[in-house]
Amino acid sequence: NTSSFFRSGSRSSKTFKPKKNIPEGSHQYELLKHAEATLGSGNLRMAVMLPEGEDLNEWVAVNTVDFFNQINMLYGTITDFCTEESCPVMSAGPKYEYHWADGTNIKKPIKCSAPKYIDYLMTWVQDQLDDETLFPSKIGVPFPKNFMSVAKTILKRLFRVYAHIYHQHFDPVIQLQEEAHLNTSFKHFIFFVQEFNLIDRRELAPLQELIEKLTSKDR
Repeated sequence: NTSSFFRSGSRSSKTFKPKKNIPEGSHQYELLKHAEATLGSGNLRMAVMLPEGEDLNEWVAVNTVDFFNQINMLYGTITDFCTEESCPVMSAGPKYEYHWADGTNIKKPIKCSAPKYIDYLMTWVQDQLDDETLFPSKIGVPFPKNFMSVAKTILKRLFRVYAHIYHQHFDPVIQLQEEAHLNTSFKHFIFFVQEFNLIDRRELAPLQELIEKLTSKDR
């Protein structure tokens, strides 16, 4: 049901970031197509593996952009349910609350509502993805030395959007029949970060049970 993605409400359209496109004809585009093809086989463990002869940084970059787009779309379907009133703090269940800081504009973590937090988070990720010095789209331009640590921070933060959706908004996800879509996207994300050890186990704690459930069938 794509129509729900595009319901125009001033809020929905505000949080809904534009899709980040990988330029057609580029090597990264070929890698993305490869990723989509292997995903189609249904074996997610295989799909996340580094294709033979490929650069790890580039593989992580392409997949990070893809996860950003997926999460952006998934969150876009439930923005009507994630409001200042329903989610005055950014949480993933009663035990986990997130405060926003990006280290540059906001240095000291601030407590804010979930929609505000996710807006900050997605805008911040988008700025990183658009930075050619961090995510070079041109062939032959090298990735910076700190690329992996930047990618890890992006993925760690994107995980929090999944965690918030699962803990606070799972009912509307079921009503909108987005459950399979959300589970597949999250499972792909988890297999990917596990394969390359990109997110600390402690960070994954809010969804630990779900992760065990989703991944146990594919040991």
